Amino acid sequence: MKKSILHWSVIVLIITATAISVHNPFTSTYIESIKAQSTAVSQMKSNSIYAQIKEKAKELNKPPKNAEIDPVWKATPGYNGLVVDMEESFKAMKKINKFDENKLVVKQIEPTIHLENLPASPIYRGNPEKPMVTLLVNVAWGNEHLPGMLQTMKKNNVHSTFFLDGSWVKKNPSLAKMIAEENHEIGNHAYSHPDLKKMTNTRITEELKQTNEVINATLDKSPKWFAPPSGSYRNDVVQIAADLNMKTILWSVDTVDWRNPNPDEMVERVLNKVHPGAMILMHPTASSAQGLDKLIKGIKDKGLSIGTVSDLMDEKRLLPKSIK
Repeated sequence: MKKSILHWSVIVLIITATAISVHNPFTSTYIESIKAQSTAVSQMKSNSIYAQIKEKAKELNKPPKNAEIDPVWKATPGYNGLVVDMEESFKAMKKINKFDENKLVVKQIEPTIHLENLPASPIYRGNPEKPMVTLLVNVAWGNEHLPGMLQTMKKNNVHSTFFLDGSWVKKNPSLAKMIAEENHEIGNHAYSHPDLKKMTNTRITEELKQTNEVINATLDKSPKWFAPPSGSYRNDVVQIAADLNMKTILWSVDTVDWRNPNPDEMVERVLNKVHPGAMILMHPTASSAQGLDKLIKGIKDKGLSIGTVSDLMDEKRLLPKSIK
């Protein structure tokens, strides 16, 4: 009996001590202090995350660039601006409770003036802030070098814009289809490789329309870019192309491959001149065919991507892979 009473007495003492401990003001204060410290640390982390996002936004935010008629470079496409979405970025990072550049959420802001809003004007380059270039391949001869160039582009996952002479397409439909089937962009290079600057407006119109017709009949494509043979034009040429829903394309870097330069020297000279937004003129020549692989690698080593004319003219901003 005595043992039973002693046993229950011990249990009662333990329960009482536990209750006193839980309600002890010193114990409660300690627990509340731990909670407060935890909340403070969490708040400090949140504040730190937001501050880091804000700092990164200062670096990344860019205003949009309107398309414009540059006094030297003529029509220049616009380029989207960039803005970091602070709240969405914070929400994404709060879930993992740390700053992570991969979680940044950005929005692109379109310019208010687009290439389509400008009067008819030739285009010599893309927007100088866009880290991209394009290869302009004018084709009126050089059949023997085309397969090799296409193979090199395919190997390097590069798509270019091929400006086709209308009479060449008519004589070489299989080669024209080969270019199109490799998903390269097709442009208009007039019909008989004439000096358009010296022709009447009627003849200019015929040259451009006839080329569009044969390209459409052969490839089921309607060119939206036009490259005047030898770069020879006057304002009427540009306006007539615009009336046919095409913009006139020139270049900012020339391989001068028609002179058959040493391929390595040609590549080195082009790479020394290449720039963001560059439009690089070439033809299906032995020099370009032999130097193309090295040229493509050199361009990419400079941090520049390669796209079609349409890709280069697109206002969409190219973003680092870490940003979504």
